[in-house]
Amino acid sequence: MKKSKFSFLLILTLVFSLILSACSGGNEDAGDNEPADNDDATGEEVANVPQELNMLDSSEIPTMDSVLAEGSTSFTYINNVGEGLYRLDQDHKPVPALADGEPEISEDQKVYTFKLKDSKWSNGEPVTAHDFVFAWRRAIDPATASPYGPYMMGGKIKGAAEITEAGAAKKEYNLEDLGVKAIDDKTLEVTLEKPVVYWEDLFAFPTFYPQNEKFVTEKGDAFASNAENLLYNGPFKMEKWEGTDATEWVLVKNPDYHSADDVTLEKITVNVVKDSNSAVNAFEAGETDMTGLLSSDIVPSYEGDERMLTWMEPVVFWIKMNQKNEALANVNIRKAIAMGFNKEDLAKSILNNGSIAANFFVPKDFVKGPNGEDFREKHGDLIVFNAEEAKKHWEQGLKELGVDKLEIRYLGGDTEAAKKTDAYIKNQLETNLPGLTVKLESVPFAVRLERDNAMDYDLQFAGWGPDYGNALSFTDLWITDGGSNRMGYSNPEYDKLIKAAQGELATDPEKNWEAQQEAERIMLEEDAGLAPVYQRSANILLNPGVKGLAIYNYGPDYNFQWVKITEAE
Repeated sequence: MKKSKFSFLLILTLVFSLILSACSGGNEDAGDNEPADNDDATGEEVANVPQELNMLDSSEIPTMDSVLAEGSTSFTYINNVGEGLYRLDQDHKPVPALADGEPEISEDQKVYTFKLKDSKWSNGEPVTAHDFVFAWRRAIDPATASPYGPYMMGGKIKGAAEITEAGAAKKEYNLEDLGVKAIDDKTLEVTLEKPVVYWEDLFAFPTFYPQNEKFVTEKGDAFASNAENLLYNGPFKMEKWEGTDATEWVLVKNPDYHSADDVTLEKITVNVVKDSNSAVNAFEAGETDMTGLLSSDIVPSYEGDERMLTWMEPVVFWIKMNQKNEALANVNIRKAIAMGFNKEDLAKSILNNGSIAANFFVPKDFVKGPNGEDFREKHGDLIVFNAEEAKKHWEQGLKELGVDKLEIRYLGGDTEAAKKTDAYIKNQLETNLPGLTVKLESVPFAVRLERDNAMDYDLQFAGWGPDYGNALSFTDLWITDGGSNRMGYSNPEYDKLIKAAQGELATDPEKNWEAQQEAERIMLEEDAGLAPVYQRSANILLNPGVKGLAIYNYGPDYNFQWVKITEAE
């Protein structure tokens, strides 16, 4: 993503007695102070203040179709205009949303029966169990090509993996085999492949939101193309959004939301500003209440300023290496690249915001094991910068390929922060690996997602935030032909370990833990299937008068449902 985010997801019901601050997502910035929670503003404090939030984002919205969404930007706005069975609350816990209380669970913990609350779409039609069935089937249908449907459902929802496999093999499949059924308009039955300990987080995720079949079918290709071609059942609805190229959009309070009385904010206006200096200028001029992630050169200027929020995220950035490229299919070439740049220097000198070098892909301080230990404690650093070793692997790899030089495309982002990071890595690799030419290709986030899905890249700078609170949110990314793999990595032993962690070891915490740790070691230490770069700390500027903003570390970045605007202190 994801961005994706979980038991460490931070909720900022914002207080500004904090020094140093930051934010998270899929860009580059850091710091390890955790913001404290504050009480909601009172009715008296907001009585004479317009309940309107002006904010900046660093990228356009790639899609508002919950079935096709795969990045934290889309998930953030889908979460604010939509709702599923569960949602994350102010205390960053998954709680029943459209589900009317807790479900009835079968003895074998595979069958869940949900009763639904009375709620309706923005066109006045009721939200029913059939809307969930339609959306989930659409997400798993190979014809839809949902990037997250197979990933989120495969191995979890009964029948999902078989449907995906049949589609890949161009064989017939029956969507009715998916383990979701409408018993009646208000009763939804979900059958799992096996017990899933994080099921509440799963059903809070936007991929599992409902969709109105009649509306989606009538709109056809126009569905989710702009604000008028969407339906809403969440706290807000889109009043303005002209599509994926739009650099401004407006959300307004949804009067038909089942808990509308608890929503104070009336309007949210979002503008895309990719340059942090321009964002800061707008903030200081009072033109916006909230910036996107700050670039590293700005962060030191706000150290100690109560308006900057900083926190370390369980978000790791890495360089994906597409093994469809003959050179990158060579393990020595991959090891050379993974060891060939100084990530410590990158974190301290280029990012300079609290982010830390990552020699792993499961982040620090994300999940604890059965004995309370952090996932990182066993193996710690798995693949570190070593220019001398990198050069040895490089020369051996070139020899095996029968060449003396290589040109490799490098797909990166188009923000100023991304360009600085990519330029640094290019310089490091070309300096430390003689004969390598790195061709940078800087593109908007939506284009990068398209090219990632098509595997149209050699090297790609990308990041991932967890989608639920289990290390599997990272480790199951790299299973052979997995929905989020998209770089051709494959190792039968890795697959065996992760499938065991998802299956027979799901209820054995200690062995499950060990299997995932060993899988990570194999993928990085033996195969160099990925080149980890850094774990991000995040930084944003926020008007002190904005109270109740929830910031999450998985799924959506922000929830505006509890925001109240007060006079700035």
